[in-house]
Amino acid sequence: MPHIQLLSPRLANQIAAGEVVERPASVVKELVENALDAGAQRVDIEIEQGGAKLIRVRDDGSGIGEADLPLALSRHATSKITTLDDLEAVGTLGFRGEALASISSVSRLALTSRTEDQEAAARVEVEGRDMAASISPAAHPVGTTVEVRDLFFNTPARRKFLRTEKTEFNHVDECIRRQALGRFDAGFTLRHNQRTVQSLRPAHSDLDKERRIGSLCGQQFIDNAVVIDAEATGLRLWGWVALPTFSRSQADLQYFFVNGRVIRDKLVAHAVRQAYRDVLYNNRHPAFVLYLEVDPATVDVNVHPTKHEVRFRDGRLVHDFIFRTLHKALADVRPDDHFRGAVAQSVGREAEAATGFGPQHPAPTPGAQPQPAPDVRGAGHGGAFGGYGSHGGQPATDWQASDQMAFYQSLNQGGGVSGAESATSSPAPAVTPPQDAEEEPPLGYAIAQLHGIYILAQSRSGMIVVDMHAAHERITYERMKRALAEQDLKSQPLLVPVSLAVSQKEAALVESHGPELQQLGLQIERLGPETLAVRQIPALLRGADTEQLVRDVLADLIQHGQSDRVEAMTHELLGTMACHGSVRANRQLTIPEMNSLLRDMEATERSGQCNHGRPTWTLVTLSELDKLFLRGR
Repeated sequence: MPHIQLLSPRLANQIAAGEVVERPASVVKELVENALDAGAQRVDIEIEQGGAKLIRVRDDGSGIGEADLPLALSRHATSKITTLDDLEAVGTLGFRGEALASISSVSRLALTSRTEDQEAAARVEVEGRDMAASISPAAHPVGTTVEVRDLFFNTPARRKFLRTEKTEFNHVDECIRRQALGRFDAGFTLRHNQRTVQSLRPAHSDLDKERRIGSLCGQQFIDNAVVIDAEATGLRLWGWVALPTFSRSQADLQYFFVNGRVIRDKLVAHAVRQAYRDVLYNNRHPAFVLYLEVDPATVDVNVHPTKHEVRFRDGRLVHDFIFRTLHKALADVRPDDHFRGAVAQSVGREAEAATGFGPQHPAPTPGAQPQPAPDVRGAGHGGAFGGYGSHGGQPATDWQASDQMAFYQSLNQGGGVSGAESATSSPAPAVTPPQDAEEEPPLGYAIAQLHGIYILAQSRSGMIVVDMHAAHERITYERMKRALAEQDLKSQPLLVPVSLAVSQKEAALVESHGPELQQLGLQIERLGPETLAVRQIPALLRGADTEQLVRDVLADLIQHGQSDRVEAMTHELLGTMACHGSVRANRQLTIPEMNSLLRDMEATERSGQCNHGRPTWTLVTLSELDKLFLRGR
């Protein structure tokens, strides 16, 4: 082996550049973060040839003094931290002091800057190989402009890895989108090959923020989003989460910020996925723009070269807070919230402004109850689905799961009207809805049943179509979950304990998490250094693969410090029971029964989707119906 020796500054910078400068978008990210850390209210980015030829970032921040310009291009030189305490509570986007040095080692870089107390600006230039900086006077307003030309001109092997101009610019565009979503207080302009791509003014009001979200993420997202804002134990989570019906085929509309820094974190992803578990269709992904504010001292941002990952001091607390907040927000969504989103898409932002709603429907008011629904059951009819009449949106009787099953059996055994009977008998008398529009419930009033599958309801906004089986399945499922939660999870001893061979780490985990496993209905004993015995499992899961269940639970405990596998499997079983315990297709329902189902939906959590994530209802607005028949032309 050769003797140990110090690396030259140029080689050290180029090694660092391998971590910091992956492609033109990496350069843009570092320069824009520097501008924002300098207090910029306006950041202008100009790109040529996808960033390979030119990257120019100009800001109106505090600027850099002439004496500090050469030092700004040195490795590990920064004004953002000075002591170890600063590093342990980083409040800026950048802090390592190696971005400019790394960029200048693989490009031709020029930095022009002026502070408020300087009469004239100064310019420093350096070219990759010799790293020799030259300073000259320049004309420039207060702020800084960084020009990066001919990226990787002196490292042709790296330049070969660049993709097409379009691909590289798409990465730059996504980078600016993230920065603009993270800093509403700053304006951004992005130009590519002399063409303006983005022009965003500072967004200070809630309406301006929603407009920026709509511009960057699409108006459909903001029209189908619920506003989140929750605080607890030193944490604050706010932002927008899309309704489950606005899911994506890929995870391309997910932005999560910690103290203004966009991150990708497994803990956060797991918490979000868990919150959407009951309402998302298979292989679909939720959409969200969320902001977590925490004490900088409780989060370590110095765990990844690109600063895309963080480590929380109390990861379990953060996970639980995110999950609980999103889970409650999605549970609180009722048909009227879906309804406002559908209307927003149909009538547009102008009509909303005229009616006093804003471009995005408001989130459900915490603690608000559904509006009282008029009693449309008619004389002699006690609602078939729980009796939601004129009781302020509350059930006349709190049905248990057994009541739901009994009702379903009564339909199958002739309690309902069969298809043959309905064909010969006269239709059920229609119920005339009240004329007072203020009393109309979100899902309107039933007027007919279509093919024994769909309920057609009329509201002042148009026609609502409900999949009666999917809707009743969700209602039954939620009541079963509530009943199970009130009775606690019961365990069942195994006649023959299941023996498992595990690692020493997993075995030790069982010993340290004994009480938590017991709460999940699992009794597991450690028989040896690498041997476990499972003696009890939840009674509802007696037919499950016990070994796989325990291994999955242990894997979750290792990765997340907790596990929801038992709950997930239990809910999956309840979902199957609810599916079989709900009204089936081709069952004829009376008008009062249909209306009772609609009222149940309005008061049931997550009623917009069945247990499998499929939508339970849809709205066809009057304007959409008019278009079908060319009315108004």
